[in-house]
Amino acid sequence: MNNLENSISKILNEERFNFVDEMNKQFIISFTEKMNEIEYDFGGTIGDGYCWGHFMVIYSRKKKVIARFFIRNEGMRIWGNKEHHWDNCIVLRLFFSNINKHIKYIETAPEHIKTTFTNDQYNCTHCSDKCHNRKKYTIGGKQCEKCGYVFTFKNPNISEIDDYIGILKEFYAVKSKTIK
Repeated sequence: MNNLENSISKILNEERFNFVDEMNKQFIISFTEKMNEIEYDFGGTIGDGYCWGHFMVIYSRKKKVIARFFIRNEGMRIWGNKEHHWDNCIVLRLFFSNINKHIKYIETAPEHIKTTFTNDQYNCTHCSDKCHNRKKYTIGGKQCEKCGYVFTFKNPNISEIDDYIGILKEFYAVKSKTIK
């Protein structure tokens, strides 16, 4: 393990994270290790989760965020004068754009990956013409429009970790430089 992996493990062992079960801690630690392998890291901190959770882990490279964990403690939290109610869980959120470019990959992806693109969760309700979060794509002949916090996986299973990394690699492949 490198220093960042040790760091995430050390941070998750702090008393403030006692509510996180061992399976979810292990997923976050393993995910961090896999993200380091593809040159993304969490920057050594777990911050406030704002209205998405009590805590948040952000994975990026050169300010390009591609994944987040929202760590939620059971109960209610007030943020921005609104009540947010959660159960005890982690939520992995992956960030994707230009989805039509990757449809072939998505159509052959394992069901737990494909479902987040095809289910009715987070379908766009056209709340405004200036929706900055809207994702439009066609999959299996079906036109999809989603907005909000799409591409989320509640309590992801550690046995599926390579699938999450696989789709991130598909969308964020590093262009290799040709040596002349």
